Amino acid sequence: MKVSGEWRRSIELAEHPQSVRILDQTLLPHEVRWIELADLAAATEAIEAMRVRGAPLIGATAACGVWLALRDDAADASLAACRERLLATRPTAVNLRWALDRMESVLRPLPPAERAGAAWREAAAICEEDTESNRAIGGLAMELIAAARDGKRGGGPVNIMTHCNAGWLACVDWGTALSGVYLAHEAGIDLHVWASETRPRGQGAALTAWELGEHGVPHTVVSDNAAGHLMQRGLVDVCIVGADRVSACGDAANKIGTYLKALAAREHRIPFYVAAPCSTIDWTVEDGVVGIPIEQRGPQEVTHVTGATEEGRLETVRIVPAASPARNDAFDVTPAELVTALVTERGVVEASAAGLAALRDGAA
Repeated sequence: MKVSGEWRRSIELAEHPQSVRILDQTLLPHEVRWIELADLAAATEAIEAMRVRGAPLIGATAACGVWLALRDDAADASLAACRERLLATRPTAVNLRWALDRMESVLRPLPPAERAGAAWREAAAICEEDTESNRAIGGLAMELIAAARDGKRGGGPVNIMTHCNAGWLACVDWGTALSGVYLAHEAGIDLHVWASETRPRGQGAALTAWELGEHGVPHTVVSDNAAGHLMQRGLVDVCIVGADRVSACGDAANKIGTYLKALAAREHRIPFYVAAPCSTIDWTVEDGVVGIPIEQRGPQEVTHVTGATEEGRLETVRIVPAASPARNDAFDVTPAELVTALVTERGVVEASAAGLAALRDGAA
């Protein structure tokens, strides 16, 4: 997608297998900085510190981390150790485990001398497949946006509400929830995006707004608790969000605050779609509300905020009393009954065990 008019990806592998380059998302929107990942430690730190985030991108970065680890030591013990280290970085995003399982299945049967090269090729393949999957998701989501336009009374742009960031910054390219927005915008569909700020880390305000602006998509940033009000006023036509993990029955874990938007959308009869690749489905979890692990992050993300001063300096300030504790659940789970449909690269399906089974069986 576009950065200052130039087409880039959130993670880039050199043509000759030497390095991995990522866009440091912790500095956005105030600074655009590309950094090199030189080893396993750098890859794990990038995931843990959320320099990269979003389930598909976390998986792609983990795959690259395996390659970085095996360049120096490709023995069985090294492969096992790097897998365990990467698996511990972010517990909720299932793409992490999916990518590591895929890498291990390819690499484990090979002799150590062949593993580094194979790891680079497989990591590159994961990145390419993610891009293709997200483009396919976007085509289907664009049809849903067009349907919302056709069903809209009184004309005007299609008002789309999203939450957190499920654009190209959360993936290798295109994005999940925002992929359809980009394709619809390029197709000339009149649209507007409500980007909720997404406390505590502000991914909607910092990341979604930044990438939409870079691509020229009309949007407005709103506080998280304005969502119900906007729906009540008839200012939202459709909701599209991403997911970090989808259970086998269609429950969807996404950034904290998604569940409340789904409840408000149900109350006001607004379609609520979850867009995610099939790699985000966890077939081992039948009940997502109780079975999906919810990452607990540090309290400082709640008690402090970081922003740019008028002079352009980044500063972090405390916003709560020093003695007040804080809880920081990074995700919540939206039950399947609140999800209008799941949008995947294989089709749009009902958020149910039967709907997802069609994806696994290839019948969707």
